Parts: sequence; structure tokens; C-alpha cells
Amino acid sequence: MKTCGATPGGPSLDGIDLSKQTVIQGVIFRDGDQSSTDGVPNGTPVANGHVRLLDATGEFTAEVPTNAEGQFRFFAAPGTWTLVVQAPGARVEQRITAVQGVPSDIFISL
Repeated sequence: MKTCGATPGGPSLDGIDLSKQTVIQGVIFRDGDQSSTDGVPNGTPVANGHVRLLDATGEFTAEVPTNAEGQFRFFAAPGTWTLVVQAPGARVEQRITAVQGVPSDIFISL
């Protein structure tokens, strides 16, 4: 998915007081071009996936489906988390560190 200069990412953060929130969000793509040097993720958004949030000990915390644009969002506590992306024919894990006040924008290609 190429854009016209807009930065792709999770859903809009309009109206969210980030100074009080720890946000983990992003977009799941399939068949992306990882050789792109423009910083814009490419590929087809995964609308039929699920993203699980596991805490630092690997315990299940939450799960959300991706929307039509492949986007997801969690509100979590600051700290280390693992995202587990599950979509037809694919499973990917990614560890992240979330910080209050700074949204974690994640791009995962399947």
C-alpha cells in the first residue's frame, strides 16, 4: 500500500490524551515489498487477522481483530509486550516496549 505522503499507521489518535495513555497500534500487511527505501510499508492490508497482546511473562492479556485497513490498537501499561499476529496461513510474534505518552506504531508484514 503506497500512500500520497501520509504516514500510515494505526487508527487515528485524534481525541486521545496521549500524556495519560500507553498506546500500542499498527498495521498488518501481507506480501509487502521489504526492499522499499521510502519508509512506507507496502502490501495488502490483512483485514481478517487477529492480534494478541501478551505480557512480559507470556500471559494472554487481550486480543483484537484487524479492521478493513489491517489496523489494530491496544491501550496497555508501559513495559515490554509481545504481539502475536494470526491470519490465515500466517503467525508472527513481535516483542515491543511501550512507553506512556509515545504511541508505539508497529508495521508487521506476513
